[in-house]
Amino acid sequence: MKPFSLKDWPDEDLHDPFPVFARYLAAGPVQFAGGTCYVFGHDAAVEVLTSAAFGRRSPSGGGSPVSVTSALRTLVENWLVFLDPPRHTELRSVLNKEFSPSVVTNLRPRITELAETLLTDLPVTFDLVERFSAPLPILVISDLLGVPREDSGWLRDRAVDLQEASSVRAAANPDAHAVADRAARELRDYFLALMQTRRSDPGDDLVSLMVSAQTRGEPLSSDEIVGTCVHLMTAGHETTTNVLSKSVLALASRPEALAELRRGVTPAAVEELVRFDPPVQAVGRWAHEDAVVAGVPIPAGTRVMVMLGAANRDPARFAAPDSLDLSRAGGRNTGFGLGIHYCLGATLARAELEIGLGLLLAALGDYAVDSVKFPHDIVFHGPHSVVVTRSG
Repeated sequence: MKPFSLKDWPDEDLHDPFPVFARYLAAGPVQFAGGTCYVFGHDAAVEVLTSAAFGRRSPSGGGSPVSVTSALRTLVENWLVFLDPPRHTELRSVLNKEFSPSVVTNLRPRITELAETLLTDLPVTFDLVERFSAPLPILVISDLLGVPREDSGWLRDRAVDLQEASSVRAAANPDAHAVADRAARELRDYFLALMQTRRSDPGDDLVSLMVSAQTRGEPLSSDEIVGTCVHLMTAGHETTTNVLSKSVLALASRPEALAELRRGVTPAAVEELVRFDPPVQAVGRWAHEDAVVAGVPIPAGTRVMVMLGAANRDPARFAAPDSLDLSRAGGRNTGFGLGIHYCLGATLARAELEIGLGLLLAALGDYAVDSVKFPHDIVFHGPHSVVVTRSG
């Protein structure tokens, strides 16, 4: 078996990476390849994600998983997900109140309204990602940020362009850096202008919240506000988009599970769908000190990739892990991460999935998947096109 890599995956494995993960997991929960430590086992993943011995920043500086140029570097280095304490703690404390369970509960009617609008007058055959999976979460996060609805499509396109700079995609696209850097400049200009507007005309939104905190003397720079807006826009829609799309794919070949969800999408079912095929298959960490995980020494300074999808299919943690069991007993999975970098918007994403998937399945009726296209990226894992034909 060749050393594991995140690059150069064939199309058939991109569509279903779990047999590949299973082969490597069987060889050991923690393995080294090309100087990088890959973590496949669930318990080992939990240890890395929750231990202070591992952080997002390289001990030598940096730590972003993207190949960056000037504008993109400034943007990404201020994303919450790439910060370590104490800055991470300070910034997250400003945002936590806007993603509390009570706030999300109040958003549920709005999520329902947006989903119903998107599902009105569906053609018989359509691209699920373009028509529903991508617009729903981007519209929700736009509302939270105070972004005009008419700008949401433009912002989605810029967010997709940013992903071209991921190390996996950039290896296959010689224009990736230029595409991503242009998107970074355009997004920076957009949110700087929105911040200026909110200083003179504040609203009940996240941009106003951060601008107000800055005005009150909180140590929050304009670059950090812009970076946070773009991070929330990107992560705030990509997670839900991927899970919605991959859920429809999984259910197309599982009629019993589909019938069960048509009777009601429960929180437990959402958790199982996230476990079964998470929206991000891998996250990076750096060893900040010498550590031992699953009996394997990991020297300080080592790049560590936690394979979330493999951990979520670990038979040592989940019985029959390759089965989609919508009534599976509750248990911790790694689909939204763990530890201090646990997904800030996980509660919101769960609500979007519960509401959105329920309404979508009702609108689809009996459906067939006509075609699926995945980008060549095993990290940010989700189809960019799913053409379905619904019952008329």
